[in-house]
Amino acid sequence: MVTRSASSSGAEDFTRALADLHGASVRSELRLTEVPAPSRIAPHAVALTAAVLTNPASDDDVASGRFVLLHDPACPEPWGGAWRIVTFARAELEPEFGADPLLGEVGWSWLEEALEAHDLDYGGAAGTVTRVISESFGAMSDRPATVELEVRASWTPHDGRPGAHLRAWCDVLCTIAGLPPLPEGVVALPGRRR
Repeated sequence: MVTRSASSSGAEDFTRALADLHGASVRSELRLTEVPAPSRIAPHAVALTAAVLTNPASDDDVASGRFVLLHDPACPEPWGGAWRIVTFARAELEPEFGADPLLGEVGWSWLEEALEAHDLDYGGAAGTVTRVISESFGAMSDRPATVELEVRASWTPHDGRPGAHLRAWCDVLCTIAGLPPLPEGVVALPGRRR
């Protein structure tokens, strides 16, 4: 991964974090791609996009998202530490989910459960869960209604295990995509990376 780094302070810690991200095993249905990281938020940053593919031979995704790891040795006060993870996950759901009043709470619980399942130490979790219901009218009235779920979240990792945080976020993305969880004891094979 290539990263943007504005200073050498904290570079060794960030290099170790990158190595940990490189070593993260994700499900084979996931394709991770590095993209340009935000350039003004922190001295060190890396950004990945992810797509959940149901067919490896196709580029059609059923869910997509972005995972950003930020590092600022100055420990910005709002972060509560030198690291911050900022994520976004989106997927289209079955139309009947659009009316569920608990959909937001359920979406957020998927994130909390994934972080707990990976035994991660973190703080300052914040975010939103948004549902977007699209209905077509007029000349487009033959199109069925669609429902999209978006989970935007950020948190401060306290455990020096960014690869495990990436795996937890990938679990959330796969859950939103409707993939069944991996059985206990089954290890994910490395996903495709571009």
